Amino acid sequence: MGIMTSQKIATYYDLFKGIDVSYSKEIIQVSGLVANQVHLKCVGDFWPCVIFSSSFQGAKVVVSTKSGILQKLERANNMVSLRFCFKVAEKGNPVTFFVNTKSAGYSAYGGSEDMALFNLQFTQRPPDDLIEIMGRILDANINSTKRKDEHILITPDSTRKLNITKESAVIIQGVPRHCILRDISFSGVKIVMMGVAKFLVNKEAILRLEFEDPKESFILRGTFVDAETVEGRKELVSLGILFDESIVPMGYKVRVNDYLTQVRPEDRNLDKMGVVSVTPAKPAPPKAPAPAPKAAPPSPAAAPPTPAATPSAKEEAAPAEQAASPAPAAKEETDTSLDDSFDLELPS
Repeated sequence: MGIMTSQKIATYYDLFKGIDVSYSKEIIQVSGLVANQVHLKCVGDFWPCVIFSSSFQGAKVVVSTKSGILQKLERANNMVSLRFCFKVAEKGNPVTFFVNTKSAGYSAYGGSEDMALFNLQFTQRPPDDLIEIMGRILDANINSTKRKDEHILITPDSTRKLNITKESAVIIQGVPRHCILRDISFSGVKIVMMGVAKFLVNKEAILRLEFEDPKESFILRGTFVDAETVEGRKELVSLGILFDESIVPMGYKVRVNDYLTQVRPEDRNLDKMGVVSVTPAKPAPPKAPAPAPKAAPPSPAAAPPTPAATPSAKEEAAPAEQAASPAPAAKEETDTSLDDSFDLELPS
């Protein structure tokens, strides 16, 4: 998770305080939530509960109504504390904290007579740990659309900061093939491998990426969208893979986003970080041809100019034609349109 400034945490709170995140299986894994250590505390007693969703303003939890929780809430004027527990890679012990809440009511859960879904409203801003853990996930999900065209070049420095292994494997028609990463992004990657370009373009690709600290492995499904030969190596081909956006793992998005946002946007030098944008460049406007210099009046004794000293009409037009030609647009890496909306209510 790393060290996050109080300013960044405050920004997360302001941007995402109203967004409710459902704790699907993937969100539980990415956040490190220790589900069996989440419970309610009311008038000195504890009740196990299942956290259904949360924002920075409240949470929804599932609790058994036959446990005596209703009577305790009535005695406490509906005031109850919610205990969170997260396993954070950088810290040896789990991160635990209580959030003071007030019950705003409950309803039957899934048609059950025994289980109820309680709506808890936070009575104050939650601890920074909750804002940091869930803010990273929300920020990564939004930036996966906003910054999908920013590619991270795989260099020794970026490999170390990403904690990624440069050598990976891609599965083509069920056969794993060794490959080397050249760059990665939210929307795709570029790899180098042995093969013939014309037989790989438009084929399905399944890429396996390995990360360290903490150790994680991600499966990314997509399609080979472009290919080019590697200069001087006829047996190698450089391939671009466009991911299927709907199934990109959230953990992968968080890894990429952590790298892209590790310094403040106004201070970062993307070139030095190895970040390149593939947004097409606009052609430069044509330049007006420079006026021809005026010739000095010939002296009476001067000899008339020779034919070789007088430029032809074709030679005079050449500079103007070159100046009027617009600069070629940069080649776009991918050609795809992604939806700007997002939804963290992922299926379990």
